[in-house]
Amino acid sequence: MSEYSERLLDLPHKKAISRFGPVALVLAPLAAILYQIYVARLFEFLAFLDLPLLVTVYFSIMQRSPVAGLFTGALIGMVQDSLSHQPIGILGLVKTLVGYFAASASQKLEISNPVVRFLLGFFFCFFHHLLYWTLVRALLGQNAEFDPGRELLLALLNAFVSIPFFLLLDKLRVKG
Repeated sequence: MSEYSERLLDLPHKKAISRFGPVALVLAPLAAILYQIYVARLFEFLAFLDLPLLVTVYFSIMQRSPVAGLFTGALIGMVQDSLSHQPIGILGLVKTLVGYFAASASQKLEISNPVVRFLLGFFFCFFHHLLYWTLVRALLGQNAEFDPGRELLLALLNAFVSIPFFLLLDKLRVKG
């Protein structure tokens, strides 16, 4: 195994579970959802940013628990559904799966590495859009637009934003 791949993979003795206060666990997702509702509509050039998704990925990978990731994604997605014009449950289901898979991936990766965070942000943003498109077509029988080139670009932009955004969210961790 090369030195670089050893730094990307998390060794069993290095697994640290981050803890967050209840205020951070409520206010960060709420602020991200309100951002998406108000700021993204007022400033359309910022509409590409999916902060609720990035918050879901961040809390899921930092807590390193698939069950916690599942509940994080479900709650953020359901709140997002309740404030949108979309059918209740679609974003809840998609974010539940994203939270679960992100937390599962974090158990094998060194998540403090910015390259890993970038790749996780990119992958889960694309996965989120692909899964949303699939569920809207399969469960609701609606035609949904999915342009792979556009979705890859959006995933790339969100991945670039995820690096400083995750560093900002790192400041919410409880020390000790």
